[in-house]
Order: sequence, then structure tokens, then C-alpha cells
Amino acid sequence: MNARGVRVAAVVAVLLALGGGARADDAAGAPRSVRTLAFDAARVEVEVVGAGAARAAALHAWIAAVAGDVEATFGRWPLARSRIRIEQVDSGDRSPVPWGQTSRQDPAVAVLLYVRRDATPAALHAHWTATHELAHLVHPYLGEDGRWLAEGLASYYQTVARARAGRIDEGEAWRALDAGFARGRRATTAGTALREAGDAPGATMRVYWAGAAYWLEADLALRAHGATLDAVLADHAACCLAGAAWGDPLAFVRALDGVRRQRDPSAEAVFEPLYRRHAEARAFPSLDAAYAALGLRSEAGRLRLSGDADAAALRRAIMGPR
Repeated sequence: MNARGVRVAAVVAVLLALGGGARADDAAGAPRSVRTLAFDAARVEVEVVGAGAARAAALHAWIAAVAGDVEATFGRWPLARSRIRIEQVDSGDRSPVPWGQTSRQDPAVAVLLYVRRDATPAALHAHWTATHELAHLVHPYLGEDGRWLAEGLASYYQTVARARAGRIDEGEAWRALDAGFARGRRATTAGTALREAGDAPGATMRVYWAGAAYWLEADLALRAHGATLDAVLADHAACCLAGAAWGDPLAFVRALDGVRRQRDPSAEAVFEPLYRRHAEARAFPSLDAAYAALGLRSEAGRLRLSGDADAAALRRAIMGPR
């Protein structure tokens, strides 16, 4: 078992040790199972509603593994206290997790996941929604003007975290990002700045994937100077996330630049200049420079990965298994 496997196994062991059995929900009489995940001093309360004991245990094990993927990506759990609620649903949507959302209205940030009643453990472990929603815990609430920044971060890390955990291979991860960028381009119509597209009809794919392009560019800019996006976000979570400004995307990116300068006082700003360019953009961002650095090339609708040693090393540093 590798280091990541040991960490996830430890999380599951703590979950099983701290968890209570299923009990009736006071409001609806549905079975309710509550267990606690522990990541160092951080605690995550996980509630499964509407599942029998065996099914609840399987859902707890699944979300513990996904949470372990996110924690391993950043080297820490971002919040001291958080909650995850899993509800089973009958849905015509073929996705094993038809819907997820994150709420910051309570002191303990909450993630709600709706899981198909007939979703198999294998289907759940292969899916991305839970990873996406848990990645949202790394940033503060960013408001409508910053929705692209929030959804872009979660979209980028839904791929990065799953690749590093070995749930998808490196090539599949880059193809998934490339396909997302293609969807974003198709959904982009000239005339609207990205920061204004948060609730615009038909702009969802642009919001998610133009946002992901921002974070990819930021990650590459940091790696060119010996830093990583993972480390900057982890440092921000440690010092500043709990008290971050509400609904202020500019304050968030300035804080990220400030956190980086704490480690390297000579470091030039990365996040704010990129933010200003992307937020006002009325077209999908060009990724030509990023693709060149990564050795990625689209040919006849297929993504090709070059054999250049430097490009391959950079791709592996971002998406390679841990």
C-alpha cells in the first residue's frame, strides 16, 4: 500500500471507530447514519439519510475515500469543521450522483450530495461530482462575479485529484480537461465578460471551463518558479480561509498572491494579473502557451501527448499518481 493508501485507510479506520449506527430521522423517520472523518485536527461530520445499514456503510466508505483524495491533493483538509450530507434519490438522470451543492450559510460549511439509490460502489468511485463539491471547500464564497473562479477551481481539481488518486490515468485526465475546454469554447458567445456570465442562460460550460483554464494557467506559472497551486491553496487554507472576505473574488486572489509572498518575498504576483485578464475576457481564453508547455496537441478531434521529456515531466507533476 502506498503512502496515500495508508492515509485513506487510516481515515476509514477513524470513521468506523467514531461512527454511530443508523437511526431514525426525527423529521421523516428515514434511516440516518452519522459518522465522523478525522484529518489531523479537522473534523468532517458525514450524514447518510435513507439507507439501510449495509448501504450506509458503503456510502460512508465511498465518501471517506473521496475526501481522502482531496486531503491528499492539498496535504491538509481545508476547514476545521465541515459537514457532508448524502441523500438517496430515485432519478431518471443516469449519473450515479445527479446533483451536489455546497452551502456556506452555517458555521460548518456543508456539502449536499444526491446519490442514485441503485448506484453501485464502482460507479460512485468512478464519478467526479463528489470530488468537485469537496474541492469547493478550498475557497471562500466568491459571489456571482466570482462564480467562474469557484467553479473553475472545482472543475480543475475534480480531474487533478482523481488522477493523483489513480481513479483515472494521466492520459484520461488530460483528455477530460481538453474536452471540458472544448465544451467551454462552444458555450462562449462574444459580448459578455466572464465575470458577468455567472447566471447567464447557456453559459454554464463557459463559466466552469474558462474558470478551469484560469487555474491551469496559474498552476503552470507557479510551477515555472518552483511553487505549486496545491501548496498556495493549502497555505491559504491554513492562515486565511476561515476569515476570508465574503463574496469578494479580487480579495481572494490578492490573498493567494500574499500567501505566496510569505514563502518567497521576491515572488511576482500571479493570481491577480491573471484574474483581471480572465474576468474581463469576452472570448474563451487561449491555451496555446499552456498546451505547448505541456506537450498537448489536438489533431482531428483527438488530444495527442508529446514524448518531450520536459513536457511529460510537467504533465506528470500535475496529474501523476501519488
